Amino acid sequence: MQNLQNFRNYYEILEVPRDASNEEIKRVFRRLARQYHPDLNPGNKEAEEKFKDIGEAYEVLSDPTKRAEYDQYSQFWNQRGFRSKQTPRTKTWDNRATSNRVATEEVDYGAFADFNSFVDQVLGRRRESKNGTASTATTSRDVFRPGTTKTAYTISSRASRRDIEAKLTLPLEKAYIGGVERIRLPEDGRSLEVEMPPGMFTGQTIRLRDQGIGGGDLYLKITVSLHPFFKLKGNDIAVQLPITPSEAVLGGPVEVPTLDGLVKMNLPPGVRPGQRLRLANKGYPDANGKRGDQIVEIQIVVPKNISSPERELYEKLRQIETFNPRNDLPV
Repeated sequence: MQNLQNFRNYYEILEVPRDASNEEIKRVFRRLARQYHPDLNPGNKEAEEKFKDIGEAYEVLSDPTKRAEYDQYSQFWNQRGFRSKQTPRTKTWDNRATSNRVATEEVDYGAFADFNSFVDQVLGRRRESKNGTASTATTSRDVFRPGTTKTAYTISSRASRRDIEAKLTLPLEKAYIGGVERIRLPEDGRSLEVEMPPGMFTGQTIRLRDQGIGGGDLYLKITVSLHPFFKLKGNDIAVQLPITPSEAVLGGPVEVPTLDGLVKMNLPPGVRPGQRLRLANKGYPDANGKRGDQIVEIQIVVPKNISSPERELYEKLRQIETFNPRNDLPV
């Protein structure tokens, strides 16, 4: 029997059911990738290993062909040497360094000694040999490849290998939700589609393995542009909400823009200009995914142009109102 630790249940690692849709897998991956990202967990080896496991699981389950290969193969993981006569035969891929792997030949699962050997084949990698030599590893189709497996892999050294940096400026709404971004590298003019994690912040650096020059790494430096309405204050978001004089006097529900869309907030009667109200958990997420609050500062706006019926009502109100804000002047 194969040792249980050799088998890696990618569905359990990503915390999704086996029948999960591609969208569900992508959504859960984004959440977990942000939670365990090494940049957000400096010095945390456990988070770093979890991040690598998540990346490997996503690389297989996000690709329909690899996922089908994995699902079929994993049924036979506990058979000795995977050489059972019942073991099915399936397609494999050529070993060219390309993002579009093509099925080229039949392969027997019994050719693999353990599960890690199968993963090498699916991901197009070669394991380092005992004598210290290593064959070239192919680059991944998914440019946001967080890491490799716990087993060490090496890439053949080339004189042209070099790490590079690039800058990416995002609007606040895009940095909040994450998703696919297309970038062009100034070094060599390449255009890449990058799967960005949610909740990015200015000063964050995202490492893209093997996307530098000659197989080096690409370090993507993030800048989140200022927003005309939402103002980041740590993990809180400050906004100024204009309301009418009647809303200020009477109070009641008003709609407030947030990063999640419009939400209703109840104004207390007699709310004052400059008064701050709090919308809990509507701020920006921190490194652990916990969100701050949205702080709403009230602004009472007096209309410049009013209709004739409105003017009549204001005239009537002036005649009957008892409130005089000048009664307490210190003169």
